[in-house]
Amino acid sequence: MRTKNLSVLIFIMIVAISLVSCEEEEFGENETVISRHNEFESHKNGEDCMNCHISGGSGEGWFAAAGSVYDSLKTTPYANATIRLYTGPNETGVLIKTIEVDGKGNLFTSENIDFNNGLYATVTGTTGSMKNMNSIIKTGQCNSCHGESIDRIWIN
Repeated sequence: MRTKNLSVLIFIMIVAISLVSCEEEEFGENETVISRHNEFESHKNGEDCMNCHISGGSGEGWFAAAGSVYDSLKTTPYANATIRLYTGPNETGVLIKTIEVDGKGNLFTSENIDFNNGLYATVTGTTGSMKNMNSIIKTGQCNSCHGESIDRIWIN
């Protein structure tokens, strides 16, 4: 009987240690997460995604670029738009990255993007309407400015 109790106790300890190890690993590594059209896994429209989705943060994946897109009234999330990052303004230079906006109006990617020399963003709506961001950006942390110190990202 004593051996059985000891075996059960050892088994419970092994399971507990395994669970703790998995949880630590989950937040210790960068998972690849990328927004896709018609997906609905994202959350917290308009908030600065990189408050949580950074190294050591509680969010899944460390985002290189993330934000939210809204309709022309700037009140309703705009689903399934597309963001493109170029080395030059107005879709000139080299296309560096294309990011799909998901079904909830959020965009995000944990894939590496080099913002060191600055990039220019373009947003395209599902109807083909397009807007260019004319100022150079040095970060993919879209909601740290958009919706705070400047207008939200929006498209028709």
